[in-house]
Amino acid sequence: MDPSVYRVVVGEYNLYEDDGSEQFIRVNMIVVHPGWNGDLGKGNDVALLRLANPVYGNGYVAIGELPRPNEMLPHGFTCYVTGWGLINYGGSVPAILQVAPIPVVEHAVCSQPGWWGSVALKTMVCAGGDGVISGCQGDSGGPLSCFTDGAWRVHGVVSYGPIGMCNQVTKPTVFTRVSSFQDWIYSVSLLIPL
Repeated sequence: MDPSVYRVVVGEYNLYEDDGSEQFIRVNMIVVHPGWNGDLGKGNDVALLRLANPVYGNGYVAIGELPRPNEMLPHGFTCYVTGWGLINYGGSVPAILQVAPIPVVEHAVCSQPGWWGSVALKTMVCAGGDGVISGCQGDSGGPLSCFTDGAWRVHGVVSYGPIGMCNQVTKPTVFTRVSSFQDWIYSVSLLIPL
């Protein structure tokens, strides 16, 4: 994984216009979770990027807060999925950042055979599955933002969803659960040179 072929853009809103809020930052290092083997059903779908320069607050960008270690959200808790993924399967990529409320589906439900079954691990967060709102192709890697403990926190990172139509009943969007990986996140951030 060559970090020189990547860059991070923060503060983006309209993909096809210069909004004046963007920051473009080179990537110095990519650290992929050691348990990642390319199989989404096995989990560990997470990586950290070391940026060449710090992100600065400019009124459009804020640093994402993390949840409590191992925190699991209750069934039906409303979070928000954001991204430029397809509005619907086969549709076009939107120009404007999309934001949608999406209810959490607790692990005891999401791991049932009629839902995702055994590929829904406790290290994942399921949200949606109502046939109306979901993540879709192009949203991968985007945040599941939830207001908990008085702050907006990144509780999940879009990992996978159903093949074909994105908004399927009992097939919610599946996110890597950030609270499951905080020990790893902190251990890596201590090892990455400044």
